[in-house]
Amino acid sequence: MAAFKTLDDLPSDLTGKRVLVRVDLNVPMNEGAVADDTRLRSLVPTVAELSDKGAIVLLLSHMGRPKGHVRPDMSTALVVRPLHLITGRPVRFIEDCQGPEAERAIGTMMAGSIGVLENTRFHLGEEANDPALARAMAALADYYVDDAFSAAHRAHASTEGVTHFLPSFAGRAMEAELTALEKALGNPERPVAAVVGGAKVSSKLAVLGHLVSKVDHLIIGGGMANTFLAARGVDVGKSLCEHDLVGEAEAIFAKAEAANCTVHLPYDVVVAKEFVANPSSLRTINVHEVAPNEMILDIGPAAVEALSDVLKNCRTLVWNGPLGAFETPPFDAATVALARTAAALTQDGSLISVAGGGDTVAALNLAGVVPDFTFVSTAGGAFLEWMEGRELPGVAALQR
Repeated sequence: MAAFKTLDDLPSDLTGKRVLVRVDLNVPMNEGAVADDTRLRSLVPTVAELSDKGAIVLLLSHMGRPKGHVRPDMSTALVVRPLHLITGRPVRFIEDCQGPEAERAIGTMMAGSIGVLENTRFHLGEEANDPALARAMAALADYYVDDAFSAAHRAHASTEGVTHFLPSFAGRAMEAELTALEKALGNPERPVAAVVGGAKVSSKLAVLGHLVSKVDHLIIGGGMANTFLAARGVDVGKSLCEHDLVGEAEAIFAKAEAANCTVHLPYDVVVAKEFVANPSSLRTINVHEVAPNEMILDIGPAAVEALSDVLKNCRTLVWNGPLGAFETPPFDAATVALARTAAALTQDGSLISVAGGGDTVAALNLAGVVPDFTFVSTAGGAFLEWMEGRELPGVAALQR
């Protein structure tokens, strides 16, 4: 990965200097209150460090999809108080993210203080990466810091455009994310395993196609495993399966073979006739014994044990997506068991484990192992695009 500058490259004394910090304040809201403050907590190290160095810290973010319209229910003013409580510092609201109104408000701020600028997407130019808007945002500050990996896959005015007009640096959360990703796929310790789960192959085709050339073991779970089983001639009954993508699955098998990557599919599975919690028709069977009226809803214990043995012989693990229908017990068993194995190996120091994506974080939280993984990314789209091997504009901008 090309080098990027971090907060260590900024002057040690930033007294009175204005630092524009791109964060992700796009948090889940429930009746005007923050429902999950994970993203707010992740920005604390960067904000506290800059504030302690005397900088005027200006937080820049989108929120929701207002499409250029001013919408009070999507105003970043809603997160000012939660940010004050989390940082333990005064936080003020600034009514625009560019222009004379913002300039006037910032002019009254003291060294070390924190301001939240209004939603960048209230301006149509944000998503269009309009240079005029980017220049106007940049005019508010002396330096730009990007601490929002979750928005790095978008070339917007506040993530890419502004870097053309200000010296640009990675914040601590961004730095941690990029360092972890480099360890996971950029320059990993081998052997490398990837767990890819989820409902549909169609949403992960690019990921799978990229990974087979990068990893030594590809573990496929979730509903998408059924499409690969069907490609291997297994009758999957009435399981979720994209039969029209069997050809693509066969192409991935061929690509994996050429790259010397072993693809792991379950050979025992947990099935039921109805998809409900703890169904009476539940049974664990060999993958070739699925009845026409049964659905595969999780992978079986023998497969989990075999996959645990694979992980024990690996040095690096990348995980995206659950192995079964984990939201409904008992179809969470395989995901929880394998996640706990990965966590234990990580704690023993034998495995570097990097996971990401919305469902993945939920599944690892269910298993209670998020703190035990080397790194868990809360970014959804950006993490997936990174797994597809695509260049992320927000990251590329920092490497310029």
